[in-house]
Amino acid sequence: MSPQDDNQSHTPLIDHLIELRSRLLRAMIVVVVAFASLYAFSNQIYTFVAEPLMALLPPGSQMIATEVTSPFLAPFKLTLIVSLFLAVPFVLYQAWAFIAPGLYAHEKKLALPILGSSVLLFYGGAAFAYYVVFPLLFQFFTTAGPADVQIMTDINAYLSFVLKLFLAFGLAFEIPVATFLLVLTGATTVQALSAKRPYVVIGCFIVGMVLTPPDVISQTLLAGPMWLLFEVGILFARLIRRPRGGRDDVEMNDTHG
Repeated sequence: MSPQDDNQSHTPLIDHLIELRSRLLRAMIVVVVAFASLYAFSNQIYTFVAEPLMALLPPGSQMIATEVTSPFLAPFKLTLIVSLFLAVPFVLYQAWAFIAPGLYAHEKKLALPILGSSVLLFYGGAAFAYYVVFPLLFQFFTTAGPADVQIMTDINAYLSFVLKLFLAFGLAFEIPVATFLLVLTGATTVQALSAKRPYVVIGCFIVGMVLTPPDVISQTLLAGPMWLLFEVGILFARLIRRPRGGRDDVEMNDTHG
């Protein structure tokens, strides 16, 4: 290979790296802009996230800060995470724009709906945790202890707790997309997944035990939707009609079509 050919082969790689850096920079700018816009409301954002617990505390109870920096860092960290949470659609769009030129036509048709549904399902999982799981969970926790114990939750401990649940339920709600992709790529079949349903149900409860606090309520509230979402994924996967020849045949069909 001549030096000229070697330089030409490296040029596309450099161009891709430059484009990747540009898109990462755009995504970071959006997150920073969102954070700058929300920072003035950081205390209100924390109050909103803490409302499911505060509404169930006995009169006169309140949260506490056991560290000197907690009153500042807890709302700060939460606002940064919320900014990233809100910027997810734009971040995923940048990822899509980067990989789209290398996809086939049929892959492009599926990629955008999959990305969109992934974002909506993650948001749906977080909303389910906030509006359904938190009230039931905190109702149990605030009434299960001894009568003479006053509940005074640390703001950092509470934030870590709810962020884990937000992430757990957000990821759990991605199960239909994961199931659909497994069947679409040929990694498994609908029949094979249906035959393994009992193991999936057991696995859902194991995941619920690992990702949630050690109580039956929160474990069931995570395992139940996970199983239902698995069934939804199988339902949509039944609609898949994969080409017999695989990727190459699809490429030929796109070319001659």
